[in-house]
Amino acid sequence: MKKQGRSGKRKGESDFPILNRRGDRKLVYLDSASTSLKPKQVVQAVVDFYEKYSANVHRGIYWESEQATEKYEAVRGKVAKFINAEADEIIFIKNTTEAINLVAKTWDERGKGKRERGKSKKILVSIMEHHSNLVPWQELVRGKGEGGRGKLVLLDINKNGELDLSELESNFKGVGLVAITHVSNVLGTINPIREIVKKAHQVGALVLVDGAQTVGHMKVDIKELGCDFYAFSGHKMLGPSGVGVLWIRKEIAENLPPFLTGGGMISRATMEEATYLDTPHKFEAGTPNIEGVIGLGAAIDYLESLGMEKIRQREKSLVVYALKKLAKVAGLTIYGPMNASVRGGVIAFNIAGIHPHDLASMLDQGGIAIRAGHHCAMPLHARLGIKASARISFSVYNSFQDIDKLVESLEAASKKLSFRT
Repeated sequence: MKKQGRSGKRKGESDFPILNRRGDRKLVYLDSASTSLKPKQVVQAVVDFYEKYSANVHRGIYWESEQATEKYEAVRGKVAKFINAEADEIIFIKNTTEAINLVAKTWDERGKGKRERGKSKKILVSIMEHHSNLVPWQELVRGKGEGGRGKLVLLDINKNGELDLSELESNFKGVGLVAITHVSNVLGTINPIREIVKKAHQVGALVLVDGAQTVGHMKVDIKELGCDFYAFSGHKMLGPSGVGVLWIRKEIAENLPPFLTGGGMISRATMEEATYLDTPHKFEAGTPNIEGVIGLGAAIDYLESLGMEKIRQREKSLVVYALKKLAKVAGLTIYGPMNASVRGGVIAFNIAGIHPHDLASMLDQGGIAIRAGHHCAMPLHARLGIKASARISFSVYNSFQDIDKLVESLEAASKKLSFRT
């Protein structure tokens, strides 16, 4: 990644035309934790699919269909290499939410599928989970609540916004599955997944990791993490919307029933019964988001051209700079770790006397896009004693200049909107 001064041009600005959409008031986009911008290389890859070889995959024996299938399956291998996995462990789905629901609908702690769910044990989740990694588990334990066999166990945070691991071993008693985020979408906390996996496996529990805020921001090595399920979304890593990835350890996936059934996942069907294809195709019923997968491949190419280690170091430097600058804004409270080594490119905050929605609206007038609300993490906000927060989040197109403009605008908004006496 090319070096950039604090007042210089943003990295890759020409690759993201939307940054210049507002003319003289260039867009400062600080909402990548919600969805990232898409470089023109990704957009072009999608256009090329529609214009040059638009056809269904795995079905036709004509050139366009064979081209689509070849490129589609090539991305499966590309994703596998990107996270250090095997290609037949990569399942293309809609997004992280669907991936987690797939596991929740098919899993039990012995890996034998939903028909055995009633025998499942406790599920451990953290207070910092996105609703997508909380509500599916609430539904699961509610569905088998007779006799008290289903229960959520909560892992809390400490005053620094990091997981409280002091009672980790006692929390794992009777747990069959741990569902944990890799990086919090509010606190930015990078959780010690390897340590959690090690403890979980010692008691026979499986581990699902929500990697929505991780992949595309730092190097992810599935084999090094040692988890059993890993989910992430394309649209948060410079790729198109409507495509995501679920990685399942192969020996587990082979014993899970399909999530959806229908075309594309059938080995043989009669009027009485059907048999299914092997993993991963068993989990990919119906026509997939072909263009989305093609675009995801282009996004990975783009990220790798920059280098994941360089991307992580760049975001870390932005976090260090932002934390320092934001701390000087009167009345501003930052949530989460102040140590950038354990924080991803996400910072949530509030300014006393100003509602986050009002703050976001005023910043938008100056061309600055931030997130305001509970960020699909209402239990965490309740734990912090707040109803909402403002949030900034970084990606490859952000700069120190963006932070300077943000802080300048925050100080102006504080003077104009604050009701402090």
